[in-house]
Amino acid sequence: MTQRTRPPFRADQVGSFLRPERLKEARARREKGEITGAQLKAVEDDEIVKLIRKQEDIGMQLATDGEFRRTFWHFDFLGGLTGIDLYDHTQGIQFQGAQTKAWDIRTVGKIDFPSDHPFLEHFRFLKANTKVVPKMTIPSPTVAHFRAGRVKISKEVYPDLDVFYDDLGKAYAKAVKAFYDAGCRYLQFDDTVWAYLCSEKELAQSRERGDKTDDLQQKYRDMINLALKDKPADMAVTMHACRGNFRSTFISSGGYEPVAEVLLGQVNFDGYFLEYDSDRAGGFEPLRFLPKGDKQVVLGLITSKSGTLESKDDVKRRIDEATKFGPLEQFCLSPQCGFASTEEGNILTEDQQWAKMREIVELSHEVWGK
Repeated sequence: MTQRTRPPFRADQVGSFLRPERLKEARARREKGEITGAQLKAVEDDEIVKLIRKQEDIGMQLATDGEFRRTFWHFDFLGGLTGIDLYDHTQGIQFQGAQTKAWDIRTVGKIDFPSDHPFLEHFRFLKANTKVVPKMTIPSPTVAHFRAGRVKISKEVYPDLDVFYDDLGKAYAKAVKAFYDAGCRYLQFDDTVWAYLCSEKELAQSRERGDKTDDLQQKYRDMINLALKDKPADMAVTMHACRGNFRSTFISSGGYEPVAEVLLGQVNFDGYFLEYDSDRAGGFEPLRFLPKGDKQVVLGLITSKSGTLESKDDVKRRIDEATKFGPLEQFCLSPQCGFASTEEGNILTEDQQWAKMREIVELSHEVWGK
């Protein structure tokens, strides 16, 4: 067995890292008007370069910017799309015992990807400052639909939801090309929705809002495949399935069985980051739908929700369990989610975060070879 030379890698990561105190303080001062946007950017730039060096130093084959310039993992990007309005809502997203800041999105015009989207410049800075593979993370197009549903999509602009899905897929196709043209060869769609489709509770809430859920898997499959239709062969695009990650809490539960056949077999990603750090994700049986070939499943066996370091032997046993349903050469290892899907971050220390990342690198060598 060998390490991989293209993404996803045997030792990989979802994307976000805990924000350093210096960055948190700068963002707070910017919100109060005590420093300029340029001064905040200077702090972000400096802290991102430090983060890149840490990733390189522990032996990662990739680096992200930790999502240090974002407030949320998804709203910052979606709010930058043409036709989507980012606004202050009456309440935040409700997690188990916690609630986020009160941001939300609504579709108010024809959706498109603008050539000056700020995330393109974020990627260019990352690429210019790392010697390993720069990885960019953006929310999946499904996220622009499921959480709020039809009620937040203008019926005047989109009387037919099929046109909405089509425009969203085409906008993401433009995004994929724009990131590729900027030098990106490793792009990830972060996606809570496929996990929500495994939760009867989330599906019931969607139906209560008046949305139809019976054909969503097929709608989302077609929309994502449209986004990936012209992806160049030397670009890897993966997805991360998440059940919610805010201050170490979660939203949904349910194994992958309801979506695995479509998601793994019919959606044209190069790899899938799947949460497997708790019973809420179910067993490995759905991995039987992973097609033979080079598609990878990145097993999220290391939790980002607590600082307790996993036993290497326990992780190896779990990997061995997974191989009952798929070949070892089609598996990789990562945390189950980012360490800070929002700027607040999960409840663990930076030292604990890096201990987990070092363990992932060490385990990748012990399981797949150095």
